[in-house]
Amino acid sequence: MRQAERERQLAALREQIGGPAPGEAGRPVLPFGVAALDGHLPGGGLRLGAVHEVLAAGPVDGEGALAALFAAAILARHPGPVLWCLACRDLFAPGLAAVGLHPDRVLYAETRREAEVLPTMEEGLRHRGLAAVVGEVARLGLTPSRRLQLAAEGSGSLALVIRRWGAAAPEPNAAATRWGVTAAPSPALPVPGLSRARWTVALLRARGAEPRTWLLEAPDAKGHLRVPADLADRPLAAPERRAAAG
Repeated sequence: MRQAERERQLAALREQIGGPAPGEAGRPVLPFGVAALDGHLPGGGLRLGAVHEVLAAGPVDGEGALAALFAAAILARHPGPVLWCLACRDLFAPGLAAVGLHPDRVLYAETRREAEVLPTMEEGLRHRGLAAVVGEVARLGLTPSRRLQLAAEGSGSLALVIRRWGAAAPEPNAAATRWGVTAAPSPALPVPGLSRARWTVALLRARGAEPRTWLLEAPDAKGHLRVPADLADRPLAAPERRAAAG
């Protein structure tokens, strides 16, 4: 069996088994500030010094807008300069600013070739002056993701890889988490006006945590997600009583 194929099979097996990789316990995390979400993640948030994958999850999000906003909201709550790597600069800076990521914090690396995005990310992650590095690609394979992970571990920087819609199905890689974000219907208002957008945020894979989905309100101007008030105030259903033994 070829070594590369064996490594891919082992990585796929690790994804199925789950559990944190050696040395991950006790590393700093970036909480989302949503109790239900943070309580489900190992350590209580996104692990720093690690790679996290965000999928543009549907045809409505054809250009990866929601995935980019989700990443920007995370970075809005993580101070410091950000390197954003992409083949073609098509980001709408005011949109990122609307969720708290100010343009003055972002350095753009336009590679013109997608094949150069991941190497540029790796170089940025080795620079200890950056709080985070973002890259937009179609694929994230095992070997390049491992290289990113090693670079992130060395600097402690946060690495976010946005997978654009239309790319191949996700493959086994070294990302600590994999996320999907899609638009969700907003409730009808009692009076005319605009309500805060809602997202379905899905944790598709994580070491040490089961997949889970949350309905959340889109980020505010400081990057904070929150549980909709009509759901947060809903009383918990009473547990069903077990039938008495006959």
